[in-house]
Amino acid sequence: MGSLWQFFGLPDPEGGTANERAPPAQASQGPVSLSGGDAKPAQEPTPTEPVVDTSVLSPVDVRPLRTPPLGWNGPITPDGEAFHDLGMVVQRLQSPPNKALRYIAPDVMKRIPTTAMLERVMQGDTAIVDLRSLVHMESHQMACRREIKHMADQARVSVFSLDAEDKLLMIPGQNVVVDMEKHELGLTPLL
Repeated sequence: MGSLWQFFGLPDPEGGTANERAPPAQASQGPVSLSGGDAKPAQEPTPTEPVVDTSVLSPVDVRPLRTPPLGWNGPITPDGEAFHDLGMVVQRLQSPPNKALRYIAPDVMKRIPTTAMLERVMQGDTAIVDLRSLVHMESHQMACRREIKHMADQARVSVFSLDAEDKLLMIPGQNVVVDMEKHELGLTPLL
């Protein structure tokens, strides 16, 4: 009979199996006939026949051993499978993010820093430009939009409007995918 650890398929923490801890059975002194008839002395085996002592044999589990995954360095069950200890905490080094979402608004002089924005967009950052502070300057808003459009053409990306008045503009970074099918912005579609 197997141990409780074998029942759950876990490695035995004591290191042995039930068969290894059991005392070996005593072998009889002479050969024994396995036939159901009278007990008569068995003949001596010839050198060509293999000698098998049937009194020591025990039932053997004939399941094939499995191999753990390639590169596995954790514990292994008696069946040869990889044992995943869910209580073990493994910390992996996380690489710092290489893309960001940048919020850009006009400075005190009402300018947009398009040269710095071009560098960030080329690195993969997505820029959101807020022109709402230029409420009473429609001509200056148009000049800023043209400058942003020129910068986006240099970066070979498109400019997207996030509102109906074209005051919130989004410039996706290089290798950023933008879904242009749904056209659902804000909380209105969710309500």
